[in-house]
Amino acid sequence: MSIQIILIANVENLGTEGQTVSVADGYARNFLFPRNLAIPATPSNMKRVEAQRKKRDAVAAAALAAAQETVAKLSKQAFEITAKVGAEDKLYGTITAQDIAAALQKEGINVERKQIHLEHPIRTAGVFDVDVKLHPEVTTKVKIHIVGGEGEATPAPAAEEAPKKAKKK
Repeated sequence: MSIQIILIANVENLGTEGQTVSVADGYARNFLFPRNLAIPATPSNMKRVEAQRKKRDAVAAAALAAAQETVAKLSKQAFEITAKVGAEDKLYGTITAQDIAAALQKEGINVERKQIHLEHPIRTAGVFDVDVKLHPEVTTKVKIHIVGGEGEATPAPAAEEAPKKAKKK
């Protein structure tokens, strides 16, 4: 005997969330329902799932619009990060996604560190194009200028070796 159910989560080899499928009665009662993967396909449940889908679609559309608006802001300008620079334009330290996110935050653009994709941290001064993935459908490149700081760094003097400690026996 089979029963009609509505999946409330993706189930491998069965279907995706929101899909109505027909499964064996025992499979639904003993596996899907106890794990909160599905609900019976009653008229009230169908209406509830449809309302949730509409709400989810509206939220997704708003997120997409916000991402496209942010892309418009990002593409209009280049961003500058000041860092201590040594010989041959090499940085003392590195510029990471967190540093880039902080620079964008100063300009009033909210981008999370996880949305900035750097293959490797930036180790030299110059101009770099950095990928920013704001939404699964929206990706852009941001131009970052790494410049030497106001107090250019000088090489640190060699530290004296501390006396070695005696080993305990």
